[in-house]
Amino acid sequence: MDVCISSSSLHGSTTAVPSKSMGHRSLICGALSGGGTVSNLSWSADITATVDALSAMGFSLKKGENTVTFTGFSPAKEPVIDCNESGSTLRFLLPVASALGLSCTFTGRGRLPSRPIDVLTRALSRHGVRCSSDSLPLSLSGRLSPGKFHLPGNISSQYISGLLFALPLLSGDSEIILTTPLESKPYVDLTVKALADFGVLVEEQDDGYQVPGNQRFSPKSCVVEGDYSGAAFFACGGALTGDVTTFGLDHGSLQGDREIFPLLAQMGAMVEEGDNHVRVAAGQLHAIDIDASQIPDLVPILAVTAAFCQGTTTIYNAGRLRLKESDRLAAVADCLGKLGGRVKEHADRLVITGRNSLEGGAVDGYNDHRIVMAMAIAALRCKNPVVIRGAQATQKSFGTFFEEFAKLGGNCHVIHD
Repeated sequence: MDVCISSSSLHGSTTAVPSKSMGHRSLICGALSGGGTVSNLSWSADITATVDALSAMGFSLKKGENTVTFTGFSPAKEPVIDCNESGSTLRFLLPVASALGLSCTFTGRGRLPSRPIDVLTRALSRHGVRCSSDSLPLSLSGRLSPGKFHLPGNISSQYISGLLFALPLLSGDSEIILTTPLESKPYVDLTVKALADFGVLVEEQDDGYQVPGNQRFSPKSCVVEGDYSGAAFFACGGALTGDVTTFGLDHGSLQGDREIFPLLAQMGAMVEEGDNHVRVAAGQLHAIDIDASQIPDLVPILAVTAAFCQGTTTIYNAGRLRLKESDRLAAVADCLGKLGGRVKEHADRLVITGRNSLEGGAVDGYNDHRIVMAMAIAALRCKNPVVIRGAQATQKSFGTFFEEFAKLGGNCHVIHD
């Protein structure tokens, strides 16, 4: 699907889409508990991948309109577990399948087979699991044994989260020892919180995590909180062009992408936090330097916002973005450059010099939901229309993005489906 977007301003209110990050975590904990219901799910492609993967593994579940109810587990015989394009599904469930002793095959599509998992498969292999390869398709056999797991913290926090789901199921205590500083730590904090919600305890240490074995997940019903990552796009649209209020965000959330609102305030936007909403309105925006090590998913939309800030913004500690659904540093630099932005791409950073407006043109969505949504916001302040190719990528996390965009005043239409 290709869309064409003309300049306009965003005004009004919207409700945050359910958090994809917490959706994955609640679903896995719910499955391992053998009972309870997870509600307020958004049926994005990634969440669907996790639900279907859990079903393939042998977890009994029933889907509702925005719910999944779990009723038990009977191990499937040599299942094929299709993760679609979801890195979270793959990296979370590889250790879980290993802890359950499943002989199974993991598959995926898009860029997922080329995204790194070798660090995780090597860790599993050192603890009793036989892995057929370090990339997809990948077959597992054997059962994970407890012990010490040495992992770098600067490649993917999903490796740590995956082990945190699995290690409590083992017969003995385990320890995750980080060999480099942990980046994207808020995502691991979300995992620890989800585990605690289901009665599983993990102890954070200076260099990692201590995980007691022989734990049981307690069935419960839970409601998935609103997503700060998705809310960031319309918040930035408000900062750039108008006035947008987002409802449905938990102010006590551990989501790292809560940082979008303090960052916009630092840039000069008007940010007002209420009991159940956050309002962002346009202001005189200026450049700031941004450390992306803990907020990698915000980089595309922050780069777009910086493209209209007075001065030069540096977004640094962002090298891991090259391993996402696309090489996001290259994709952002390419797309903004084609629209007339001034962006310099470096190995682990972007340097962006702002302009009052961009020219417009055609860009590739790179089969990456965050690139597509970021470029839609960039189009709001382009002199000429912007065509985004492959805009269906929003289905990965935010299938109603363009509907909400239009409701807020965005001028967009499909030109090729």
